[in-house]
Amino acid sequence: MSRHCSRVLLLPAVLLTLTLTLTLTGCAATAGSSPGGGAGFGMAGPGPMGTGMMDSGTGGRASASCAEPAAAGTVRVQLTDMGMSGDGATASRGMVMGLGVAPAVIAHGPVTLVAENLGYRVHEMVVLPLAAGELVGARIPDAEGKVDETGSLGEASAACAADTGDGIPAGSAGWTTVTLAPGRYELLCALENHYADGMFGELTVT
Repeated sequence: MSRHCSRVLLLPAVLLTLTLTLTLTGCAATAGSSPGGGAGFGMAGPGPMGTGMMDSGTGGRASASCAEPAAAGTVRVQLTDMGMSGDGATASRGMVMGLGVAPAVIAHGPVTLVAENLGYRVHEMVVLPLAAGELVGARIPDAEGKVDETGSLGEASAACAADTGDGIPAGSAGWTTVTLAPGRYELLCALENHYADGMFGELTVT
């Protein structure tokens, strides 16, 4: 075989080896437990999404390990966004954000809602009841892009802690424990433009 032919056959083999090496390296980097390494929870990316604008498969970041509250029932609320630039909770209209709820149907009684921020901006999670026939995502934000929280039954907006705070930063989580009667509830982020950008989901209590 000529030297020229040998070089032609060698090139695909080198490319295949390089591709396999990069793929295996990427898999190793994403596998494993949460960054904290201790007991708690951590997720590698978005899971089941709710009725907001985000679809499953949209990129996110891993949440930090927080000491998970002891509770008989837990609902995971995933807060996601594609805003890798900017600071704090700042968001403009038209950004891609989402809020996922799993499970989306639970029995009535006490429940702990754990809000995991898998995005890049500060978020929160507020629980508001839905009236008969009222749809999620139908609330009208005010002039500042915020949603009226009147009638809230609970809020998770503290970093690795329960109830209210200064917001859940990227890579962290917060939670709240509430007792919900049978009915429909909207879980949302009421921060500036977050609701309008898709951060809402529905929880049904039977």
